[in-house]
Order: sequence, then C-alpha cells, then structure tokens
Amino acid sequence: MDADVVVAGAGPTGLMLACELRLAGVDVVVAERLAGPTGESRAGGIHSRTLEVLDQRGILDRFLAEGELQPVGHFAGLYLEFDESESRHPYPLMILQSAIERLLEEWAAELGVRVLRSAGVSGLRQDEHGVTVELDRPKAGPATLRARYLVGCDGGRSTVRKLAGIDFPGTEATMTALIGDVELPELTEDYVWVRRTPAGDYSAIAFEPGWFRVITSEFDRVAGRDDAVTFEQLRASLVRVAGTDFGMRNPRWVSRFSDAARQAAEYRRGRVLLAGDAAHIHFPAGGQGLNMGVQDAVNLGWKLASVVRGRAPQSLLDTYHAERHPVAARVLHNTRAQSALVRPGPQTDALREVFGSLMVSDDVNRYLRHLLNALDIRYPVDGDHPLEGRRVPDADLKTAEGVIGVHELLHAGRPVLLDLHGSPEVAAVAGGWAGRVDLVEARGEDDHWTVPVIGEVAAPAALLIRPDGHVAWAADEGGAGGGDALRTALTTWCGPAAHG
Repeated sequence: MDADVVVAGAGPTGLMLACELRLAGVDVVVAERLAGPTGESRAGGIHSRTLEVLDQRGILDRFLAEGELQPVGHFAGLYLEFDESESRHPYPLMILQSAIERLLEEWAAELGVRVLRSAGVSGLRQDEHGVTVELDRPKAGPATLRARYLVGCDGGRSTVRKLAGIDFPGTEATMTALIGDVELPELTEDYVWVRRTPAGDYSAIAFEPGWFRVITSEFDRVAGRDDAVTFEQLRASLVRVAGTDFGMRNPRWVSRFSDAARQAAEYRRGRVLLAGDAAHIHFPAGGQGLNMGVQDAVNLGWKLASVVRGRAPQSLLDTYHAERHPVAARVLHNTRAQSALVRPGPQTDALREVFGSLMVSDDVNRYLRHLLNALDIRYPVDGDHPLEGRRVPDADLKTAEGVIGVHELLHAGRPVLLDLHGSPEVAAVAGGWAGRVDLVEARGEDDHWTVPVIGEVAAPAALLIRPDGHVAWAADEGGAGGGDALRTALTTWCGPAAHG
C-alpha cells in the first residue's frame, strides 16, 4: 500500500479529514488537482459547531486571530440573534475560505500529511483489499496510488463520485448568482447584507480593507454550468440589480453558483466514501456548506481510522451515512426555503414581512439559528439519556491539573470516558479498552449543563464521548455503572474489548 487512505481534494473538508486521520496514526495522502491554493475568498464564515470542533482539536485560536466575530446572523437576509448560553462560541466568525485552507494546510503539515499538488483523480478500481487510484499529473505524468480507502472531497463536480457510480439526485437551478472579490471605491458601507431589489438581490462584504466580496443573484436568468464567467458579467449584473457598479474595479477572481440542490444517494460504496460538496451541493445561503463539510470530516475521520487500524469492523463506516446524510438533507431543505425568501416580487415581500414578524419569537429564532449553527444535531445512538447522541457541552471540570473545559479533553482526537463520580465499575469496564479510550476522572463545576433545544440537564455521573464530540453513552448518579450499556457503547463505537 502507498497509503492507508487517499483523500481527493485539498479544500477545507479534505484537509480537515486528513488531519483527523493523522491524529489517529493513519498514513494519508491528499491528492489535489490544482497546483496551489486558489486564494479565492468563496465561503466566508465559520458557525458555532465548527468553531467548537476546531476548539476540540486545540487549533481554534489560529482562526480567531484572523477572523472577526459577528454578534448577529441572518436567515435569507432576515436577522437572527444568537444565545451565549448555548456555546462558548455562540457567534459566527467571518473569515475567508482562503485563510481557512491556509491554516488547515499548515496544521496538516505539522501532523505529517502528504499533499500532492497538480494531481487530480482520473480513475479508480476497488477490490476487497483496497483501491487503486489513478492520478492525472500534467507535469510529472500519470501515476497510481494503492490505498485501503479513497475519500472524495473533490467538490460538487466530484470525479470520485462519478467514477464510483454514485447517483447525485436533486433539483435543477432556477437562478444564477455571480460572486467575486473586487474593489468598490464608491461604496461607503463596509457591509451590505442581502439587499433585495425588483431585479434580484446583492450583497457586498468587506473582509479586508479596500476589498469586497460581491454577490449578485438574478432569478430570471439561468446560466449553463460550463458557461464562461467574466468580470464584465459581474459588473453588468450589479448594475442591473443595484442600479450602479459602485466604481467596481480590479477583480481578484469571479465565479458563479446557483440554487441547484443535490445529494449523493450513498456516502459510501465499498472502499470509496464522499464528504463535503462531493456529497451535497445547495444554494449557499447562511454559509452552511463549508461548515457541513468540516463536520462531515470530523464524523468520518475517527471511524475510518478505527477501521483502518483494525480496531473496529467495516460496519462502523455505515454510521457515517446514517448520521450525516440526514444533516445534509436538512441543509438542502432550509437553503431551498431561503432561496424562495429572497426572490423579488410583492408576494415574496409579503411572505418576508410575515416571516420576519414570526422571528421575534424566541422559539422561531432558536429553531432557525440551529439550522445554521448545527448545535442541535442529535445522532441516532442507543440510549435514552438526554445527552446521548448530542454534542457534549463544554462544561468546566476540576481535574488534578486544574480547571479545564470538556472540549480540551478531545485535543488528541480519541474517545474519552469521563467519570465524574469516581465509579469503580466505570474504571473496571474501561480496562477492556485501555490504550484506545482515555479514562478521565474529574469533578464537575456545575450541577447542571446547558444543552441546546432541551435547556438545562443534570450533570451526568459518567459519559462516553466520541472523538467528534458527540456523546455515545451517559448515566446519572445511581446508574453510572450501567455495566452492560457501557460495554455495548464501547463495543459499538470503539470496537471489541481487548480481553474477556
């Protein structure tokens, strides 16, 4: 084998997945079609759950240093408020995708990830033992890599998905949007959120001094997927929608997107898996795509690593589709709704007025912000404790080393069995997974933990936290042992015990 895993694509999803695999000791190669980073802004924000994921790995400060926290967000241009009690990181971080990719690639280099540039996947053949990946390298000539698994993180037009024969059903585009980084010397505002006009809508956001990311949307135009995109098209579109080009000049890049929404019918076919835009595309309302891709990677990485290292059966990989496919389906659903809410016309004007009046309700505001920030996701794990399946709150803990947050326990990307009541039974059960699961004894600082959707719950006596930060098992005082339930959870998510 040339590698345990080949990851196709060095965008945020592919790089995050490669880092997750390396944390678990897996040999991984990233094959990227482009010769170097694009430098394009593209996605421009990180939501709460992704900020938590980066914090779980101890790298969040790198991103906070280069971005700007925003105390408000929006759903189809209608303002949302965030709740500081739900997370240590309740507000979205405005940061360019180019910066996100650079920071992730730096982390990947520190971890020893191999990245091959100018190496696009052109073919694949899989058998019961692995995958042969054919690479197209314009300068170095064709090459092949043999790996146990291949993960396509190569975007909405994924070559890996097509070569694997995975269907990509969904809905066609009904509009065209143009995006570009430009100078707008005549615009006096730093932020123009979604501004609707009779001809469409536009936004202009200054991510750095002098430069704006401009987006225009026109709902009476549908461009072909392969039509050329030019700066003059962006200028003309802005004039049609806004009535002026604000002196637009000096483009760094321009591109196009639409409201086409598609989702892979299966996220895994044998030894080939999909993540990020290769698995789902949608109207980029609310900045959910990049975040969902990073969260795909964190869900898949530890599972794939466990299987590669022989610690868990291949059936563990089936939980990736089972958990992440519904999440993407929900995003496609809410972005279709947002696309409808920004269309021009008096009927939509009336709908927005009614919808906006509902958003003053705390329940409505909470529901909509959770669609964007993903703090409410609950995976279908066995058990009926209110924490099971949900992401673990970053509660303060008293340990021998001092007070730390729960998320700090996840820096190594390993399962954590957290015992908050010193149960001998928990320690005895954990012995069968020594070396694979970190047993941590601590005491909680608070009697109750705040959980999005359900509010306050009593602090548990013990819980098993998966490497992605979701709770696999939890028990309250008096039921902390739950010997059989704990063994079942450990076996399901961490593989069979090493003995007895």
